[in-house]
This record gives sequence, structure tokens and C-alpha cells, in this order.
Amino acid sequence: MWILFAFGSALFAGLTSILAKCGIKNTDSNAATAIRTIVVLIMAWGMTFVTEKVHTVKAIPKNELGFICLSGVATGASWLCYFRALQIGDVDKVVPVDKSSAILSILLAFLFLHESISPLKLLCVVLIGAGTYLMITKKETSSENSGKKGWSWFFYALGSAVFASLTSILGKVGIENIDSNLGTAIRTIVVLIMAWIVVFVTKKQDSVRTIDHRELGFICLSGLATGASWLCYYRALQDGLASVVVPIDKLSILVTIAFSRLAFHERLTPKSDWGLALIVAGTLAMLL
Repeated sequence: MWILFAFGSALFAGLTSILAKCGIKNTDSNAATAIRTIVVLIMAWGMTFVTEKVHTVKAIPKNELGFICLSGVATGASWLCYFRALQIGDVDKVVPVDKSSAILSILLAFLFLHESISPLKLLCVVLIGAGTYLMITKKETSSENSGKKGWSWFFYALGSAVFASLTSILGKVGIENIDSNLGTAIRTIVVLIMAWIVVFVTKKQDSVRTIDHRELGFICLSGLATGASWLCYYRALQDGLASVVVPIDKLSILVTIAFSRLAFHERLTPKSDWGLALIVAGTLAMLL
């Protein structure tokens, strides 16, 4: 059953990227992150009340609560990096870098969760890494893209990947003995606080009032997709291996690439097609 939740997480995560990209064309990425976190918070706590798990908050051990909060901090950092990268870079280049967090997650799961790394898993890591490289090196020779965007998007996307991998490991430890929906709701509070602190520090709070209604709609929709993805993801993470759940979640790249072609007319080159094929092959091999 946890595999189905992992694939559900991938589907909604793929939709999140596209909806968010539509919502931050003219909106500050930090302000958009703060707004969409409100939507996720409402959704997460709503699910907690529906499942009648809210009364178990007081019973959460302080140690696990600490890991959940640290997971929230890592998530907030990942989001801030990711949506800044989306704002200044192409979706079909940013997403592969972000999804490479699967590689670091596998290594961290081996070091801290004592999950085994078989020769097949190592091969999968190589495939995912090679595929990511092939995808992000496309179109960089284009003078138009190089002059306009450079490599700044890459460093934000890389930061997103690093913090996302930390999120997975910390989240796995934090929800080991508590309801996954409750854990998701608690960590969302941390993300919300962190996101709004950044908005006020960067003095973007006034920009919230002037956000275009259409973009605001996309931001809220991306929040709903994120909430659905999180609920599926942490349910899968609670029962499954982090080193398998995380790569499956990264299959959201297929959804993102498909919609980026339809919505933004971003087309893959033959080189990028091979890269995508390697990432998918490496991810699916994890199931073996």
C-alpha cells in the first residue's frame, strides 16, 4: 500500500511544480511560498481533524517532535530555494536538479537509518546522476538563455535538493511512532513561520496585496497539490524504506516535464530525452 501512496505523492508533486511556475511569473517567490503554505497548513490540519488524531499531539515524545520541527525547517529552506529556482530558470532544468535529492537521500538513509545499499541501488544512483547531468546541460550553449539566466538557477535548485534530502531523513525519524498526517500538520506550522519570516526580512509583505488574482489562484492550487503530495508522501515514508519512497516520489518529473511542454512549450532535446530515460530507469529499478 505504501508504494501506491509514494506514486500518489509523485503525481501531486509534479502538478505542484507547474501550478507554482504559473503563479510566480510576476509574483515574488518568497511571498508565493508563504501564501501557499497557508493552504497546505489548512489542508494538513483538516486531515488531522478528520482522522481524529489531533488529540494525540500531547503524547508525541519530545525527541520525535524535535525531528519533525527540524524536518519543517529543512522543508522551508528547500521550498525557498526551489521556487526561486523555478522563477528564474526553466522548469525542465530546475526539476531534474531538485529530484537528484534522491541520490543524497539514499546515502543519508544508509548512514543514519542503516538501510542497505545493494549493487543494484548503487547502479540506480549512477543512472539518476547521469540522467540529471544530461538534462541540466541542455540549452546552456544558447546565448539567449545564458545571458538572461546564467547558472544562478542551478545553485538554488541544488540547495533545494540538499534540503529536500535532509527533510526526508528527519521526517522519517520524526514520524516513526506517530500518525503521519499529524506529523505533516506540525511540520507545516514550522514551514509557515519560516516562510513568513523570510517575507518580512526581505520586506516583501506589501507585495502580497498586489498579487494578480490569476496568479493567486495558481498559487493556492499549487498549495492544494502540495498538501495532497505531502499527505501521500509521509504516509508512504512511515511504512516504506526512505531509500525507495524518495526515488519513487521523484518520478513526479514525468508529470512536470509533460505539463511544462503543454503549458510553457519547453521541449526536450534528444540529449535530455536520454537523461530523462536514465532517471526513470534508475528510479524504477529501485522497486526491485
